[in-house]
Amino acid sequence: MKILGINGSPRGAKSTTMKLVEAVLEGAKEAGAETKLIDLCSLKIDYCDACGVCYKKGRCVHQDDFGTVYDEIMASDGLVLGSPVYFGSVTAQMKTMIDRMSDAIHCQLLLGKYACSVSTAGSQGHQEVEDYINRIMVAMGANAAGSAGADMAVPKSMEEAMEKAFKLGQTLVADIENKTVYVEQEEIHKMMRDRFGKIITANKDEWTHEYEHWTKMGWL
Repeated sequence: MKILGINGSPRGAKSTTMKLVEAVLEGAKEAGAETKLIDLCSLKIDYCDACGVCYKKGRCVHQDDFGTVYDEIMASDGLVLGSPVYFGSVTAQMKTMIDRMSDAIHCQLLLGKYACSVSTAGSQGHQEVEDYINRIMVAMGANAAGSAGADMAVPKSMEEAMEKAFKLGQTLVADIENKTVYVEQEEIHKMMRDRFGKIITANKDEWTHEYEHWTKMGWL
């Protein structure tokens, strides 16, 4: 079992968000998983320019570090994404990575994977970022196992978040092993397949890669 951690904080070794990502990975490792951490901000990932080539051919035109990250995501059973709060949302680096995953949401490529999120805030807002990340993961087909976050202005918040993050890593492994079903998320998965099935069918002559994928999956 492979669990991948992706840290979206630009603060490197000083990042409290990275500490939470690492805590999730430690919990997962103790539960028997193989883990890996990617420091997103040390990589070069270009902006999505909406060219649509990934819809047509299943590959991106940009020659940068995203391909390596994407391969690691696809090879993983579980994911933990972490970002501090930047003006009420994730960092630009995390958002840039997410924007490059258009094909993943169209083709529901995270189906069967499990994910969780962590965040830290200088004063408030970490729950909104955690919810955003988990919502995106579910929209791409994954199952969200939970989140952990810290309000750095509150005493002991980080300490409590570290403990929660460690347990979250163990939950992530248990969910993968047990193939846990989150009923409310299954409804979202069905809604997303219904929505994108119509869009991809309407563009089947142009989006040949995605139409072939959907046909192979038996969704059309």
